[in-house]
Amino acid sequence: MTKISKEQQMMKFLNERVFNPVLQSPQASDELKNGVRYTIMRMNERNAAGMVQYYWSAVIGTERSIGFAARLRAEGFDRFEEALEEFRVCFDNRFLRTNS
Repeated sequence: MTKISKEQQMMKFLNERVFNPVLQSPQASDELKNGVRYTIMRMNERNAAGMVQYYWSAVIGTERSIGFAARLRAEGFDRFEEALEEFRVCFDNRFLRTNS
């Protein structure tokens, strides 16, 4: 059985909960889809700890993430905030400390 990396586990979660619904929707604006692609690219540049930090920074709110979250909501899609509880349980410090 092949074990997937921590980074792959997080991306699988975010793809299912946040990214893919936007990318697969014919109703999502091109601007929103481009924002999701940019976020995926940025997440893929990081290790697991960096991905967790990126996620929490987006939730806390950067200038860019606040506008993007508002756009997701306005177009009817889940934001990082809607996945917060599950993300917190799945990708905690214990997860980051375990060997992948």
